[in-house]
Amino acid sequence: QVQLVESGGGLVQTGGSLRLSCYASGSTASSHAIGWYRQAPGKQRELVASISSFGVTYYADSVKGRFTISRNYANNTGYLQMNSLKPEDTAVYYCNAHSRTGYDTWGQGTQVSVSS
Repeated sequence: QVQLVESGGGLVQTGGSLRLSCYASGSTASSHAIGWYRQAPGKQRELVASISSFGVTYYADSVKGRFTISRNYANNTGYLQMNSLKPEDTAVYYCNAHSRTGYDTWGQGTQVSVSS
């Protein structure tokens, strides 16, 4: 089982950039898929991007071309580089680790706020 620690949120202006990090501890961390979800006030949590243990990526249409997900197997850290941020990207962002047996682990969440 893994544990997740997120960092990197903050307040930026429209058009700015942020990079979120998600450190996964545990001996099986590299075998998990990593996903970034977000939840805005009054809305459901939605999948933003994911990367499998083999490096296959997925992006929601709303962030394609602006966000990049990656992972560093050497330090068990996943990243979400967010460029060209918009006010509608404002949300709490959560890191998720999905095991091959279907078990989900969640990070504590980090606030991203984009001012107009």
